[in-house]
Parts: sequence; structure tokens; C-alpha cells
Amino acid sequence: MTDDTLPNVTEALFHVPSLDRLLPAAPARHPPRILLLYGSLRERSYSRLLTLEAERLLNRLGAETRVYHADGLPLPDGAPVEHPKVAELRELTLWSEGQVWCSPERHGAMSAVMKAQIDWIPLALGAIRPTQGRTLAVMQVCGGSQSFNAVNQMRILGRWMRMLTIPNQSSVAKAYQEFDEAGRMKPSAYYDRVVDVMEELVKFTLLTRDISPYLTDRYSERKEAAEALEARLALGAAVR
Repeated sequence: MTDDTLPNVTEALFHVPSLDRLLPAAPARHPPRILLLYGSLRERSYSRLLTLEAERLLNRLGAETRVYHADGLPLPDGAPVEHPKVAELRELTLWSEGQVWCSPERHGAMSAVMKAQIDWIPLALGAIRPTQGRTLAVMQVCGGSQSFNAVNQMRILGRWMRMLTIPNQSSVAKAYQEFDEAGRMKPSAYYDRVVDVMEELVKFTLLTRDISPYLTDRYSERKEAAEALEARLALGAAVR
């Protein structure tokens, strides 16, 4: 007979997942709040043009959007966190319920501009985690043939930031051919994929935003919090 005991588990903090807690009694009715970041400062930036195209789609899909422009953002740790561009980025991150990250691929990787924005977003602001539980869609533009290096790297970062990265993604090859003179994306299979990605992002955001605290509630962190509380109470008792 298999021994099914769990001697290493603190029973009081070990919770069996509940279907009831995955079904909010009163779902939020406001439009999904989506923040869009892009990774270039060029005057004609294809990652910016793709981001703006994604924003138009999100608006039509019922979302409320904000696009962050990284012009003037200092290098990570190159300025105090009170810097206006850093403060703006962090405030928008806290406002958001989902995000879109769009980067050009440079030297086989995401751009430094894209990485700098993500590096300015901390894992925690006091007791608040500004990215945990938020949905994320990733996109990239390529100067040549289609590649997935940048989106794959952003997926790693999204996981590190404890975000819920959706399955679909967009990679636009030879981006200079995919936009007209006015900066609008031309009809193509690439455009259709962007529609798919934004539609999926809105769906996943609606599905998860009300239950995000429950989805990201972890046994190890409940245990850590309980141990910290126990230590604090023990210290208080010792000094009385």
C-alpha cells in the first residue's frame, strides 16, 4: 500500500484548490485595462507601429488602453525611482490588468529599450506586486526572416515577473514591408495573427482578473508569512 502521508507539509496551510473560488460571485464590469510597451526609440519604429495597431484592436475588443513611450527613460539604476518616466511606468503597471510587450529583434535578442522598461518594474512595491497575476501578450518585429528569439525571451521575463503569458504570440517578418506610408499595417496573415493575439489577451484577462489573487496564492508564501508572524509574536513575547 502506498504511503500517502505528507510529513513535510504544514496541514493548516495546505489548501485543496476550490472550484468555487475560481468562479467570482460578482465579476468586474469595467473594460479590461491593458498597458502596451514597445522597445524602440526610432522615429519610424515598426515595434511602435505594431503596438499602435494592437491598441486599435484592443479598443475595438472593448479594452481600455495606455501606451507607454520610453523616450527619456533612464537606464536601470541610472536615476532614482522618483524619476518622472520611471514613476509613470510604475503607475501604469499598477493600473493595468494585462500587458502587451512588443520588441524588435536586435542581434538575435530583444532590444535594450525593451529590457530597460521591464528592469524598471520591480517584483514588489512594498506589499504590492505590480506584475503578478496580470496577463501578458508578447510580439516582435523582425528586419529579416521570421524569428522567435525576442518573444521567447519576453516569455521568460513574463514568467519571472509572475505574469500569465497567453499561449498565442506574434512575430512579423520583414516588418518594413508590412506597413504603409501612413504607418498602418497592411492586410496579411501577420495582421490576422495580431488580431488573434489581442482577442486571446482580452479573453484571458476577463477570465483571470477577478481571481488573480487566488491563482497566485502559493503554499510556500503562506508558510513563509506564517513563520514570519510566528517569529514576530515570539519576539514580542520575549520583550514583554
